[in-house]
Amino acid sequence: MVHNQTSGTPASRADITLSFAETVRARRSFRAFKPEPVADDLIRELLLDAQQAPSNCNTQPWNMHVVSGPKRNELSCALHAADDARRLTPDFSWDEGGFHGRYDERRREQGAIYYRNLGVRRDDHEARARAASVNFSFFGAPHVALLFMPLVGDGVRVAGDLGMYGQTFLLALASRKLGGVPQTVLGLYAQTVRDVLGICDDFKLLYGISFGYPDESAPANRVRMGRDDLGQSVTFHT
Repeated sequence: MVHNQTSGTPASRADITLSFAETVRARRSFRAFKPEPVADDLIRELLLDAQQAPSNCNTQPWNMHVVSGPKRNELSCALHAADDARRLTPDFSWDEGGFHGRYDERRREQGAIYYRNLGVRRDDHEARARAASVNFSFFGAPHVALLFMPLVGDGVRVAGDLGMYGQTFLLALASRKLGGVPQTVLGLYAQTVRDVLGICDDFKLLYGISFGYPDESAPANRVRMGRDDLGQSVTFHT
């Protein structure tokens, strides 16, 4: 199912009960979802909100594919098969080893907390592999959005636009007490996704967002990741 609506007035704004400050703080990465789907009209509202994201020269370079139902299951099976075969086809490079210092510390902290919540030991490689493979079942979410982009120059500015679009979509989810999780790993199997969805090679897959109604009681969702002090990332000049 692909939603292409780009204009119109959402019908149920009363469903938005959170202020902006509450929405920003409510947004988190959920990694377990309830099976019930989000209604089509609500998904369209979310996409209308995301469509308001800024972009360079208003180019709006995002190309969003929302996958649900039987096609979602087909895509999940294909991704599991590609992962089992280690058939990686990324459009963009990814190197976790490239992080250093505090960046790498935060990355490792996130992984340690996540696996500890699942009860998976660091030395249990089989259990860790099973836990990682849940990415390709979209953490049980009934929907996954794949964010594709045209390749312009080195792609950095277009990728930045897709980041702002994705964050706007995630905030739209949070404002309605829905949840989502950005998944870079889905972009490592870009050709598999294109083949299943019939997307031409001109569009490059940056990442995906699995979304739905979060299962707040699931072990994966028990602890939310913290944030460093502003001094770690912001410098004021006067």
